[in-house]
Amino acid sequence: MVRKFNRRQVLTTVGGASAVGLAGCLGDIGGGGDGGEIAYATLMPETGDLGSLGPAIRDGAVLVERQLEDEVDFSFNVQTADTETDPEAGISAAQGLVDDGYPAVVGAAASNVTLQVTRQAFIPNQVVSISPASTSPAVTDLDDDGYTFRTAPSDALQGPVIAEVVMDNLDAQTTGTLYLNDDYGQALEESYVDAFEEAGGEATDRVSFEPEQASYASQLGSALDADPDVLMVVGFPQSGITLFRDYYDNYADDWDGSVIVPDGLIDDTLPDEVGNPMNDVWGTAPSAAGPGADEFASLYEDEFDSAPGVFNSHAYDAAAVICLASAANGGDATGTEIRDTIRDVANPNGEAVDATNLIEGIEMAADGDDINYQGASSAVDFDDNGDMQAVSYDIMRYQDGDIEVQETVEFEN
Repeated sequence: MVRKFNRRQVLTTVGGASAVGLAGCLGDIGGGGDGGEIAYATLMPETGDLGSLGPAIRDGAVLVERQLEDEVDFSFNVQTADTETDPEAGISAAQGLVDDGYPAVVGAAASNVTLQVTRQAFIPNQVVSISPASTSPAVTDLDDDGYTFRTAPSDALQGPVIAEVVMDNLDAQTTGTLYLNDDYGQALEESYVDAFEEAGGEATDRVSFEPEQASYASQLGSALDADPDVLMVVGFPQSGITLFRDYYDNYADDWDGSVIVPDGLIDDTLPDEVGNPMNDVWGTAPSAAGPGADEFASLYEDEFDSAPGVFNSHAYDAAAVICLASAANGGDATGTEIRDTIRDVANPNGEAVDATNLIEGIEMAADGDDINYQGASSAVDFDDNGDMQAVSYDIMRYQDGDIEVQETVEFEN
């Protein structure tokens, strides 16, 4: 089934300076409730190369507090911070959250930022972080003492998904690649090429690029030099605008192939920014296909007057399990207590909790009942590394300025 995928940037009143408290934007945060305090923060790219996607991902995490505030016997303390899609800015913002005493953080998004802020700020200070969008396989191997989780799947899975789409849907036997020169771009490109070649395909020219350059015409020419059947591009929206403008101005008319992109370039504003409907561009992204997906989408649209987009549900799930783990500790939980309780509230077995009964789930967790959080993005079962054990991917296509989901495929770790 083909369905429309649309996301507008919303909640512009939140996300000014780094580490902006949400009091005044979210109501009476920190007030109400007879129990302890549930505290968490978000660390998202509200500006920079991922600035068009970050605020909506942040909103998915913020939605949990809005849903629970004044409905449970806990007060809430929620704060946001901006990584600027930059590791150094991310470290500074993360350290600010540590200094403010937040025991758990939803974030970061870009893998190269997550790898730095976890190593330098969160892990040394025993702060739990759950990334809803960092997909680099390197996150799995962090020496983190169990403090790092993610609701987004590893690109060790997405690479083979893209290779399968390229061979089965696009009937391609050769591929060029053009990828962002960072942890995300390098790891995903390698995962894709390995899977593509293992299936019998040939990778021709493999070209890296730096973010937010004035032109990518030369890199495009190099990646297309051998006339591949498909060009696989890994990047973020701000760089993608320039890259695709150069592609349609200089190469699209003379090259008879298709382009495929991963989640970092799934952005419904991209065609308008590029000035082209981008009908020859396919994509893949982690799907919102968990048991709580429909209720989450309804809550999100009611709150923000916008359909949720890529990784929004993953952020909701990250915040939800933090709140459930904190409630299971009676509130006022430390990072270590949250770390030690996340799998108890998220993984089987126990009473099923999802977006439809999250309020009751908080009460059950506080009462010591066994619960099993069923996410909006997936079942949200964490393995020993803090990764997801089973996920879904949407296969998408840009069509006349919209993004249409063509099908959803299941993958299991």
